[in-house]
Amino acid sequence: MVSVALFGSCVGQACNSQAEPVQLRVATFNVSLHRHRAGDLVQELESGNSLQAKKIAEIIQSIRPHVILINELDYDQQCRAARLFNQKYLAVSQNGHDPLVFPYFHTGPVNTGVPSTVDLNKDGVAEGPLDAFGYGVFPGQYGMTLYAMFPIQQTRIRTFQTFLWKDMPGALLPINRNTRQPFYNPGDLAVLRLSSKSHWDIPVQVGQNVIHVLASHPTPPVFDGPEDRNGSRNHDEIRFWADYVLPDRSRYIHDDRGVCGGLAAGSHFIVVGDLNADPRDGASRNRAARQLTEHPAFNHDLIPRSEGAAQQAALQGGINQKHQGDAACDTCDFSEDGPGNLRVDYVLSSNTLRPRQAGVYWPRTNEAGFHLIDASDHRLVWVDIEVSCAHHSQAR
Repeated sequence: MVSVALFGSCVGQACNSQAEPVQLRVATFNVSLHRHRAGDLVQELESGNSLQAKKIAEIIQSIRPHVILINELDYDQQCRAARLFNQKYLAVSQNGHDPLVFPYFHTGPVNTGVPSTVDLNKDGVAEGPLDAFGYGVFPGQYGMTLYAMFPIQQTRIRTFQTFLWKDMPGALLPINRNTRQPFYNPGDLAVLRLSSKSHWDIPVQVGQNVIHVLASHPTPPVFDGPEDRNGSRNHDEIRFWADYVLPDRSRYIHDDRGVCGGLAAGSHFIVVGDLNADPRDGASRNRAARQLTEHPAFNHDLIPRSEGAAQQAALQGGINQKHQGDAACDTCDFSEDGPGNLRVDYVLSSNTLRPRQAGVYWPRTNEAGFHLIDASDHRLVWVDIEVSCAHHSQAR
């Protein structure tokens, strides 16, 4: 089930013919609100007293985005977790911050925990989280939810949960390094989906304009073998958006309803999510994030930064000292003995839009809010985007 729901009344700024351009704050946040069993998160959130959820909500209330993608919020068919987090945490003052009311949200099924019925990890057994379409111990684990203060165009939402990896031309399908044969057999490829969670195109109405929020959460490019099956998949999950925004490269794409193609030329769009890839460091295949961070259809004027990220990279040391990227652009706090801190969470706007400010919620150790960041190993990333009130024609 896909749900677009209303809660309260819309408080987003609207355009009119004499109004100044809308300043739209768009954010993404991997909140790590996932649990080990289906239903556990709903039970925890129902009390209104989840300490982790309160901290996450306080961070979001302090930044006050108009649109935010939440990664790793377990999905349930009744959308109870998404509603409860909205109503009992975001819409309730946390530690003196003003409540944040999102009138609209979208959530839906993801591939994590959904059985594939084939042996994807080649251990001789076709069951368990490693043989699901996306790693997960139950369907909906590590789900996604988009909250918005502007109306979501429900009937125009496109999802790509079932798009098959093999249907991407030139896909980086993994190769067994010992035999030089394909890691996946034809039976695997007949069912194996590209998206480890899902890819969503969610049109949001901002005044007279439509902004396509392109949301996803690709698999981490690790936890595999020498065939690099997760690294290859991560690369192509990111490539999906690189193709989707260009009409001449997106003809092969079809959504879950069978509609073909990507965005129309000139469309406003914003890619959001935890892409699990850093443009310069980490284990991603072929620096997968550069497919977007160097893409000609995107605006590259601003990169979100924080002083806290730079401070922590210096304090933690380890592999962070060997990184090539600017530590101030990091968005996650991973082990200094492993990948280190990386830039993996993104808000990337089309070159039809104008980013004005950007940041990462990562306070320095002596700043207010530092005590909140242990709620997740990722940090909230935000970008302020200027949206003209002039009508912008949209196709699809």
